Amino acid sequence: MQQKIFLPLTSYLLPLTSYFLLLTFAPIMKTAVIGGGAAGFFLAVNLKEMMPEMEVTIFERSQRVLAKVEVSGGGRCNCTNSFARVTDLQQVYPRGHRLMKRLFNVFDYQDAYEWFERHGVPLVTQEDECVFPKAQDSHAVIDCFLSLARKYDIKVQTGENVTSLSQLEGYDNIVVTTGGSPSGRGLEWLAALGHEVETPVPSLFSFSVADKQLQSLQGLVVNDVTAMLPGTKMRAEGPLLITHWGMSGPAILRLSSYAARHLAEQEYRSPLSIRWVQLTEDGLHAAIKEQQANQARKQLTSYCPFGLQQRLWAYLLQKSLELRAAIRWAELNKKDINRLVNVLLCDTYQISGRAPFKDEFVICGGISLKAVNMSTLESRHVPHLYFAGEVLDIDGVTGGFNFQAAWTTAYTVARSIAKSPSPGPTPTLPS
Repeated sequence: MQQKIFLPLTSYLLPLTSYFLLLTFAPIMKTAVIGGGAAGFFLAVNLKEMMPEMEVTIFERSQRVLAKVEVSGGGRCNCTNSFARVTDLQQVYPRGHRLMKRLFNVFDYQDAYEWFERHGVPLVTQEDECVFPKAQDSHAVIDCFLSLARKYDIKVQTGENVTSLSQLEGYDNIVVTTGGSPSGRGLEWLAALGHEVETPVPSLFSFSVADKQLQSLQGLVVNDVTAMLPGTKMRAEGPLLITHWGMSGPAILRLSSYAARHLAEQEYRSPLSIRWVQLTEDGLHAAIKEQQANQARKQLTSYCPFGLQQRLWAYLLQKSLELRAAIRWAELNKKDINRLVNVLLCDTYQISGRAPFKDEFVICGGISLKAVNMSTLESRHVPHLYFAGEVLDIDGVTGGFNFQAAWTTAYTVARSIAKSPSPGPTPTLPS
């Protein structure tokens, strides 16, 4: 029979003591998030959920966090989109669509929808596929982030302008989520580290059009137009809003996004073409002849066809027919019809600048995607330095797509840090 050997109790206690001592004195991993906006908070919260032991600090330059979230979507926060009408991501991400397609395998719009609902923010999808908090208030999102930051003991330091890695000695990971930099000055310190930078220019802005007759229609919304830049392939469809300075609305904002760099190069002086009626040229000729037969005795101004509002129809008649705008339908001749068809299908204006208000919420450009690992968003120049949100050269059209880019890139970075096999050294300047 084999004799059992019993070791003294201290033989068991010593290894356990060493284990607990190791836990007690093991270094705590620390992550610094530069930027207290949508991407910064989403990243910090998700990182803490993945790694509760991680110490996370958000550094915000201004005195207020999440300021852009508060005013977005008219104060309602269009936090994502259903993507039901998107057949190609290039339709909604003029820059960065290939990266977004890759990262959607990690965290997409459905994941974002579920994330917010799971964290106490019920959402609702509108007819235009834009997704808002059910409360129709951006503070639903803000309160969620702030509550989770308190719950997970995320430190938030405001009034902290970080422009050098030397300010963050002792951190294992650093993430830049500073948003767009209109002047480019906020990217200079990152460029000095070797990162390629795409020149920032405004995106998602309305057009100034110096046409007093058009401006007299301010407040009028036309639901289905096509806005185009003649001589280019750039066009956008959707509602158009006539303002006291020119044109705005989803169609114009989308076109400004597609043409952001082109318009910047043209110093925001460019011809603009508006298609007011979504019919072919032959179809419109046939429709006008039908109106001639059915409304022969009526004046052109007294009957408004094609679903156009009366004020707009009168304006377009005056613009195309001038003194003949008051004739009867039966009196339209071939020349009149051609002029009317031309203004309905290719009405031309001159863009004289961006809107007079500094209301651009999105910047095209930023840290080049060539400067980051496309799977982790870690810098290719400085280890353990990451980027998320609008600071990257990713931007979308209006409709919740830019916030979705913030959620997707932030979650990707959080997961990348959480999957790192061991804490890295504090990022330092390259020699």
